Amino acid sequence: MSDPSHHPRWLFRRGDQVAVTALVVVAFLATVIWWIAQGGSSGRLSEIDRGEPLTARFEVDINAADCPELMQVPGIGPTLAQRIVASRQTDGPFASPTDLRRVRGIGKKVFEQIRPYLRVAPNNSNAANP
Repeated sequence: MSDPSHHPRWLFRRGDQVAVTALVVVAFLATVIWWIAQGGSSGRLSEIDRGEPLTARFEVDINAADCPELMQVPGIGPTLAQRIVASRQTDGPFASPTDLRRVRGIGKKVFEQIRPYLRVAPNNSNAANP
């Protein structure tokens, strides 16, 4: 009924089709076996929801931070950040975070709010200067 001479020449021969099909089946079976070995059937592939939450600690070096960095601290706005930088320039670096109390606008309440985010880096001459 159909003349073999009318078949397009770009189609695989019958033997090639069988070989490609066999390779696809083997690849599929290998993928399924890998998935099962990795815990796919028991749902162990996505452990991200069961992991312990991580916390990041955010601190600002009060002797090196500029206004934009200081304003990232909750409780420090643009005016207070400018006052901190000005105080550091006129009165010298802060020896400890409690020295920030010398800045106008930082009372006990504000200091307690911003204290967890502050640090004074040691003066290390080997450190890179930004």
